[in-house]
Amino acid sequence: MSDSGLRFGGEFRDAAQEAAFQAGRLPETLRQCRLIFLLSVVLNTLFLVSDWRFHGTSQFFIAVPARLAVVAASLVCAGLIRRAVSFRQAERVTILWEVSCAVAVALIVSSRSELALFVVLLLPSIFYLVAPTSFRTTVVLGIGCSILMLLGYLGPGPYPATTLGLVLLLVMLNFALGLVVVHANRLRRLEWTATQSERAAKEALGESRALVERMFMAVPIPLVVASLEDGRFLRTNDAALRYLGEPGATDLAGRTMAEYVDRDDRRVFMSELEHEDRVNAFDATIRDGRGAIRDAVITAASLPMGQNRAVVAGIVDITERKAAEARTRWQATHDALTGLPNRLLFQERLQQALARRSEGETISLLLVDLDDFKSVNDTLGHDAGDALLVEAARRLVREVGPADLVARLGGDEFVVLSRSLPGPEAAQIRANGLLDALRAPFEHGGRMVSTRASLGFALAPLHHADGGELLKDADLALYRAKALGRNMAVIYDASMREAMNARVAICAELTEAVSQGRILPFYQPQVDLVTGAVEGFEVLARWKHPARGIVPASAFRLGLDDPETSKLIGEAILNAAISDLRGWLEAGVAVPRIWINLAPSTFRDPQLPAKLLAQLAQAGIAPEHFGVEVTETVLLTRNGDEAERALRSLRANGVRVALDDFGTGYASLTHLKRFPVDVIKIDRSFVRHIGEDGEDAAIVRAVIGLAADLGLDVIAEGVEAVSQEAFLRRHGCGFVQGYRYSKPVAASRVPWLVNRPSLMPAEPSADAGRGSVAAA
Repeated sequence: MSDSGLRFGGEFRDAAQEAAFQAGRLPETLRQCRLIFLLSVVLNTLFLVSDWRFHGTSQFFIAVPARLAVVAASLVCAGLIRRAVSFRQAERVTILWEVSCAVAVALIVSSRSELALFVVLLLPSIFYLVAPTSFRTTVVLGIGCSILMLLGYLGPGPYPATTLGLVLLLVMLNFALGLVVVHANRLRRLEWTATQSERAAKEALGESRALVERMFMAVPIPLVVASLEDGRFLRTNDAALRYLGEPGATDLAGRTMAEYVDRDDRRVFMSELEHEDRVNAFDATIRDGRGAIRDAVITAASLPMGQNRAVVAGIVDITERKAAEARTRWQATHDALTGLPNRLLFQERLQQALARRSEGETISLLLVDLDDFKSVNDTLGHDAGDALLVEAARRLVREVGPADLVARLGGDEFVVLSRSLPGPEAAQIRANGLLDALRAPFEHGGRMVSTRASLGFALAPLHHADGGELLKDADLALYRAKALGRNMAVIYDASMREAMNARVAICAELTEAVSQGRILPFYQPQVDLVTGAVEGFEVLARWKHPARGIVPASAFRLGLDDPETSKLIGEAILNAAISDLRGWLEAGVAVPRIWINLAPSTFRDPQLPAKLLAQLAQAGIAPEHFGVEVTETVLLTRNGDEAERALRSLRANGVRVALDDFGTGYASLTHLKRFPVDVIKIDRSFVRHIGEDGEDAAIVRAVIGLAADLGLDVIAEGVEAVSQEAFLRRHGCGFVQGYRYSKPVAASRVPWLVNRPSLMPAEPSADAGRGSVAAA
């Protein structure tokens, strides 16, 4: 503390701090007072004996009572000081003693004996230097004592020649003693302040050490301090004792790091510590107190300890965390149902295999898709489907080599990644073996479940060396296998990529054409075979190509095979056809009905019936003027149930339903029973050869008879010759459609066709025999 906190007299300016100082020194002050009082008793008793030399003189009667008064006052003060409990009480007792002594000694020095002058100078000095009182009290009592001594010594006169000198000497003595008191007060308080600061620092240090010790012991992770020289443990906390100590152990004295940390890990750890003096998040394998091998992360630092160096290390057990990470990793990279690697892990392994492929090595990618998997789910239930997936996975794993990878990409699609097949021939043999393994039926729930699969495969670097492109190659080969009839394995070739690129290009062009309004509806009339009148129009898509003119749908069939593109075109044709129909009806053109083809992808929308009916209502068109055509393949898709519900809803609201291309699909009679159908359309492939009276003629006769029995109308497509027309009329077909009556025409030609009384030609059509160019 600086001197700025002290008064002139050396006392603290802060009263509280001064009180603390006095309270801190109170025991010493009381001891000092007792000593002064007792010495006063002893010395004045001795002086009392000496004063008997004045016996028989007048001075005797002054000195002896005065000495007795000092002794009595000293004894009283010695008794009072024992009861003092504060500095103020001690000071008051001291003042009482000083005043008593000063008055009594002033009487004694009136004798002007040889010692009197010495006492005049000594007693004030004692008051200044020995009496423990405040600075102000000390000065007042010192000056007062000097005055009393001077008055007592000089008496009433005569004054000695040295009187002035004595006065000056007392003044100088008081001044000098006052400075001594000031200096002593300052030293005592500065010393006390330093002592208090040191004590506070020691207490704080002690508390800090105790806190650090408690924290060290209470930290929940194991902490150890070990000698850097020999690895011997110097300190451990409770967590380390529980973790590293044997059951019942109270300390780890005598143990070393070598007993717990793996040797190789320890060597690397010490090397890092020597270079950096610190190791962060070091993965190590350690042995705990029960002998179990655990995974841990160690963070440590080197620090001096006495003449040697030590290492302080914290140990975090990550065994459970690593196990959880491994489980999470497995779950993230494996299929929950089959236990096979999933797409994520497959892609990682594929990239690794391609990156590590040696010169001349072949990487084979075999993509497997189960055929008719949906039918198993639909007929036998999803538990059977799951069992089929598990069984397929098991068989695929059984057929491949130990170094090969079998993964499930999702749904019913699997992939085999092999590095053991030297070329296309070996890959083809492996692919055929996989298909053979999958063909064998298995039992589930008391029923035999059988399936087939299609497979496409590609090889790196023969086809592509990039993983993404190689997977595309295999996918294109799989697409070709399914298109060729399924249940076969097909290797990739460049033509597949060209076909895909062509499909992508045509889809892009068609999308642009839709946005520019160049996809138009054309209308081909459906004619009553008896009257020749127009019964309705089939709406056909045409592309108004900027360079090729009007392009029929057969020219952009690839684009229609794409669900999204087909949906865009279907919406454009539907909107335009409804707009045309509204215009005709408002103009008084009696168009009986238009028929719109609905693609399978259309039925993905469960709101299809409501939207279509709302669109007709908004255009002011009665549902009876509208019909939809669907093919049998609609029911073979995953949306078959939705399609059936949608058609029933439309039919219930007056929209007629026609089954297109009848006879070219699967289970047609079943579909007739299931479908809410009003009209059967006989495909042109049967009509083309009915004049030859072969199998096609028999099929057409059967269909016409079946429709009559079911109360359904029949429309024969692709009629181009007189012989075809005559055959159909003879066997009771109600309606026909084809080039014999009219090509598909633009909307502007529809009123002219409707207003003609009959579209029946008077003689054979000049278009007969042009079936090769007729397109819908």
